[in-house]
Amino acid sequence: MGRDIIANIITSIRNADIDQKGRVKIVSTNITKNIVKILLREGFIENVRKHQESQKNFLVSTLRHRKTRKGNKINLKRISRPGLRIYSNYQQIPKILGGMGIVILSTSRGIITDREARLEKIGGEILCYIW
Repeated sequence: MGRDIIANIITSIRNADIDQKGRVKIVSTNITKNIVKILLREGFIENVRKHQESQKNFLVSTLRHRKTRKGNKINLKRISRPGLRIYSNYQQIPKILGGMGIVILSTSRGIITDREARLEKIGGEILCYIW
């Protein structure tokens, strides 16, 4: 079986948020760097730093601290997976919670959010929902 790096990121962030841990260590690849950059820009992560450990590079992300933890969790859902790819054009990209959440897409111009895809009028593979 192959590795699903995106599912690993989503699971790591979700588990750290449930356990109320402040930091998540993620293996550094081009895909993970782009996804973490989007999460940082959208405010789900406070900061990111690079860490090297025995010839392997990691991204150590600090989750955003919330004053009230009840019902204020980061919800992440993997949509397109290795066994079932889901594609969408820019007109049919779903809006999560009426635009409050984000959809991360893989397009010909890189990994971008749903808002950027609608502005640039390009579709792509729907990687995950975050709200």
